[in-house]
Amino acid sequence: MARVKHSVSTRARKRKVLKAAKGQFGDRSRRYRLAKESVARALRYASRDRKVRKREFRSLWISRINAACRQEGLTYSALISGLKKAKVTLDRKIIADIAVRDNATFKKLIEIARG
Repeated sequence: MARVKHSVSTRARKRKVLKAAKGQFGDRSRRYRLAKESVARALRYASRDRKVRKREFRSLWISRINAACRQEGLTYSALISGLKKAKVTLDRKIIADIAVRDNATFKKLIEIARG
């Protein structure tokens, strides 16, 4: 039986890992063993932090809505409660965008929530 050499597949695998480690600091981007560990850790953090990013954005939107509400003399919770009672189905992302970009429309939303 002929001897099997793995140089092509090994090189391809190492190149793939080193390419993924591009941008890492120091030997993490140059040495295969360190790069492999670094890429594995980065992938674990990436999957965890996709959920964290969603959480942080929702928090940012709520902060923006609250700040805009306070300028109009209303609290965030009163606005959200009023919009739910009025059956307005805008999500926080859209409300925050309206609060930042379109002041007149946001004032109409506040009037709807108060009424």
